[in-house]
This record gives sequence, C-alpha cells and structure tokens, in this order.
Amino acid sequence: MKKLRILVSFVALGVAATTLTACDSSVNGDALPSTPAPSSAPTSSPANPFASRNQCALLDQILSGKGFPKATPTEAQAQRSCGSQGGKETNFTAIGLLLQEGQRYSDNIRNPSKARSGKLNGRPFVEDPEPLGSSGQCSMFFAVEPNSRAVLDVTGGTDTAASCRTAEDLASKLEPLLPKN
Repeated sequence: MKKLRILVSFVALGVAATTLTACDSSVNGDALPSTPAPSSAPTSSPANPFASRNQCALLDQILSGKGFPKATPTEAQAQRSCGSQGGKETNFTAIGLLLQEGQRYSDNIRNPSKARSGKLNGRPFVEDPEPLGSSGQCSMFFAVEPNSRAVLDVTGGTDTAASCRTAEDLASKLEPLLPKN
C-alpha cells in the first residue's frame, strides 16, 4: 500500500508540477500564453464545472475492468485529483486524474516540442509525452469550459508510446463523462 501511495503521489506531483509551472510554451508551433497558477483550494462557485463531479468516481469508471484497485485521493491535491496503480498485469501503471478549475487546457505544457493538439468528440486536447522528461509518461489535457481542464496522467514502465496509447484509450472513456463545452 505504501508503494501505491508513493507512486500515486508521484503521479499527482507530476501533474501538479506540470500545471503550476508558469512559463510560455507552444504546441504544434502555436504560442500559448501562461497564466498564474490557480489557488490550491477548490471553489464551490457555480462557475466551477466540476462542482458536481467526483474525480475518484470518474477515474474508477474509466478504469473499470482493467485490473486497477479503487482510486484514492492523491496527497498533493486531494480535493482535485485521484490516482490508482495497477499491478504486474498492467506493467505497474499509475493513472492520475486532476479536475482543475481556472486553468486552460493549453497552459503550461511542459514538453511543447513533442506535444500534439487535437480534438476528441469535438473537445480540444493537448497530449504531452514525457511531460517531466522521463520516458514512460504521458499526459492529456482536455478543455472544460469555462476556462478549466481535466488532466489524465499515465506513468508506466519506460515505454512512452505505450503510456500514450493507454492515455488515449482512457481518454475515449473519460471525455463523454466531462462537463459539456
């Protein structure tokens, strides 16, 4: 259990580091302005698109049938993020989900030279392979209006392409569960 906490915390810290870095970046050659980091405390304002969503329940739903234990809040941002780590059959993969109000999906992409943008069911996203510079990581940032995002983070082994395939598979399950844009 301690190993799970450490790895899930690592995933959350990775997502937190990705989301809290204030620097200009680009994706596919387009400049993306940085914005100040949001408060770490979630708000309950009506403008919060995630007010009626539970990040752990969402993560459990998209991981259903994949051999992962029940998602638990991460230590870094417990009120906004959850994580789960699969066992040997899933290459010890850790999955994290962060629901972040007040942060645009395109802000603070850590690896813009490798990132790609696109749309899934009409929802804009940025996929960032190796966001912290380590192989085996892949993050996907989804637009959630107004001015918010959902971040799906996959860390497993050293195969970045496999982690991105896992993130893309899970993204197809997550996207319909997010608030409509």
